[in-house]
Amino acid sequence: MLMRVMRIFLSCLAIAAAPLASSAQSSVLDLPLQSQAAEVSQRIGVTDIIIRYHRPLANDRKIWGGLIPYGAVWRAGANINTTISFSDPVIIEGKPLDKGTYGLHMIPNEEEWTIVFSKNSTSWGSFTYDPAEDALRVNVKPVPAPMHNALTYEFDQLQPDSAVVELEWDKVAVPFKVSVDVHDIMQASLKRQLRNLSGYSWVGWDDAANYLLAEKVGLADALTYANKSIEYEDRYDNEMTKAKVLASLNRKDEAAAAEKRALALASPFELHAYARQLMAEKRNDEAFAIFRENASKHPDEWFVHAGLARMYCAQGNFGAAAKEMKVALAGAPDNQKLSVDGLVKRLEARQDINR
Repeated sequence: MLMRVMRIFLSCLAIAAAPLASSAQSSVLDLPLQSQAAEVSQRIGVTDIIIRYHRPLANDRKIWGGLIPYGAVWRAGANINTTISFSDPVIIEGKPLDKGTYGLHMIPNEEEWTIVFSKNSTSWGSFTYDPAEDALRVNVKPVPAPMHNALTYEFDQLQPDSAVVELEWDKVAVPFKVSVDVHDIMQASLKRQLRNLSGYSWVGWDDAANYLLAEKVGLADALTYANKSIEYEDRYDNEMTKAKVLASLNRKDEAAAAEKRALALASPFELHAYARQLMAEKRNDEAFAIFRENASKHPDEWFVHAGLARMYCAQGNFGAAAKEMKVALAGAPDNQKLSVDGLVKRLEARQDINR
């Protein structure tokens, strides 16, 4: 008797869920559904957002205020619960929501929609929806949209710390903004990651310090990470990272000392690359000193002559620059010769190769 009642109940739900008449349904078998399953995801920073839903078709029916009545809670899809998952805490339309998986429901109206995030994510659609289980409600405005026969969720207006989720069906789109505090999440994530295998070499600590340095956040932690990297292996890379962090902290004397240690550990090519970086920062005098010293100590390296060529070019001495670049061309590896030859031609034409 109980099984018969369950079959009748599930059959009724299947009929209510189906956007079209007639399709094989089963309460016990996995059969094709008229409203097919879909999944869409987006990463913001390191936060993953996943929406799982079923896609009913409009097929020339009146959707809003018809098939989907105004003012009633709707499952925001078809069949079982539409769900949305966040791997970290997020902000929805300016309101905080903890990480987790939520049942996604909506209350459509002509001028304003209510988006509901329910703590219950395992029910059959909205048939047993209970507002007492709401984790969050936000109100948003629907907007006109190009025709979508199949209900669709998309992520749009991507930014480093946010995205707009849009439900699109028929000729209506319903957007809501999801924001993430990327910096706070990343700082906590770095601490966790560095307790795993990534924390057992100089690379992980140096990468963490460089991330914080580039984002201009957590500089005290960045300095700690740079020092930890140096403890594992003292290298040009992490000493230079430390120098940059100290400079950002306005500890200039310590930054200069760290930079000096870095340059003492640098390979000839690292010195060349650093001089190029100095030129890009308009610190030509410092760059020229490194180019000269590098060429004096390592005259057999082809790239040191390319460095001298760039120095002479910056000084307006195109003849000396072309001469040095030809020396570089003679010693350059095969995969670099075409590029270096192009630089020779530009110098002979008195063109600035540093731009």
